[in-house]
Amino acid sequence: MIKVSSLCRNYAAFRAVDNVTFEVGKGEVVGLLGHNGAGKTTVMKMLTGFLQPTAGSITIDNMEIASHRYEVQKLIGYLPENCPLYSAMSVIDYLDWMADLKGVANQEKLQRIAAAIDATELQQLAYQHISTLSRGMRQRVGVAQAILNRPKVLILDEPTNGLDPGQIELMRLLIRQAASWSTVILSTHILQEVEAVCDRVLIMRGGQLAVDAPLDSLHNSGQLVLKAQGGANTIITLLERLELVASVENNAAQGYRISVDPGREDETARMIVKTLVNNGVEVSRISLQRDRLESLFRQDQER
Repeated sequence: MIKVSSLCRNYAAFRAVDNVTFEVGKGEVVGLLGHNGAGKTTVMKMLTGFLQPTAGSITIDNMEIASHRYEVQKLIGYLPENCPLYSAMSVIDYLDWMADLKGVANQEKLQRIAAAIDATELQQLAYQHISTLSRGMRQRVGVAQAILNRPKVLILDEPTNGLDPGQIELMRLLIRQAASWSTVILSTHILQEVEAVCDRVLIMRGGQLAVDAPLDSLHNSGQLVLKAQGGANTIITLLERLELVASVENNAAQGYRISVDPGREDETARMIVKTLVNNGVEVSRISLQRDRLESLFRQDQER
């Protein structure tokens, strides 16, 4: 559905996006992660056609956006980080106007508006002026306009920004539902949002794509944490002899961090325990480290 090739964007001498390449399949929900300034929003603006790349190409539904911008934009629903709303209009008047701008057919318009209002639970606020709404409710209006035309591609930039816990849960449900008819790219710096709704993770770092991986593969971290009593040199020597162990690091506070083949953590853990016990080492605990996504994300702060 989406193919991005060697994408770059410069602002004068500053390169905000540097040679980014990825593909997103139909029906995928992909989390675009990164700290502020990593290039997430710039990538999204180029995906939607609102910002022209300095170099590279974007193809959506087999149409290159550079030569078919308006046709591609008709396929996209977009929630910017700070969604511009016309505060003097009522919610329903705003959605009616947005439906016209998006080219929703007259015979479908009322149905699409009603569906968007229901999905975002704005029924009680439909005739209120947007100026009277809270920040969270305005965010819901922004989402309602993004899904009005039932887009093939839904791009959401920080969709839970300003929402309370109940509204966040509603947003997660809406994203899951949207995945049945749309390919979703969700930009956020909140790891819990990615864990809750995404199939795959893209992590931006300094304008470059640092990680592109299925979420499940990040749960299989390939890292074990071992607590054992005995001489450190003896334990490390025993562990390094094992074929499935790639490396061992001794951390006085946390124990031994052991890198193993992802997907074979359980098998390796059993082998480690057997080997150590057979050599007189007392093992108090061995567990799978499940914070690989957090570790990858945190690397920005450590640089």
